Amino acid sequence: MKIVVMGVTGCGKTTVGSALAETLDLPFFDADDFHPPHNVKKMKRGEPLTDEDRRDWLVKLSQLIEQHLHIVLACSALKAAYRRTLSADADVRFVYLEISPDVASTRLALRTNHYMPATLVDSQFAALEPPSDAIRIDAEQDIDAVLQGVMHHIRSCHG
Repeated sequence: MKIVVMGVTGCGKTTVGSALAETLDLPFFDADDFHPPHNVKKMKRGEPLTDEDRRDWLVKLSQLIEQHLHIVLACSALKAAYRRTLSADADVRFVYLEISPDVASTRLALRTNHYMPATLVDSQFAALEPPSDAIRIDAEQDIDAVLQGVMHHIRSCHG
């Protein structure tokens, strides 16, 4: 089982992904931990990343997915092209955490110890190409409801 928990900044990818990995007893990775220093500096300055900035990062994440029989990865995966790179391994399932710009901005304003400023929310939504083939979850619910929704979909797909 290979799952990418995706969505814009502030949607809860890390929280949901780590809880999902714990529930399923799978290894968890956060894509933010794999950004090169240049990307982190750029985001700290409030500058959106370009496709060029993301290319090597996405390839590295794709390799990480391929190296694991089972994995949960929290990754924005905003564009269809990014998801194609990540899912070079055909067994990848995407979980799309849907959230409004207002809620994302509010969550980011309250978050500490993270380099992504709330000013980047608009650019994340501008880049977002919502997936048509992902498990779609309302991420404005509490974590238990979100996790329950994801688990319901996974159980129905994997028996």
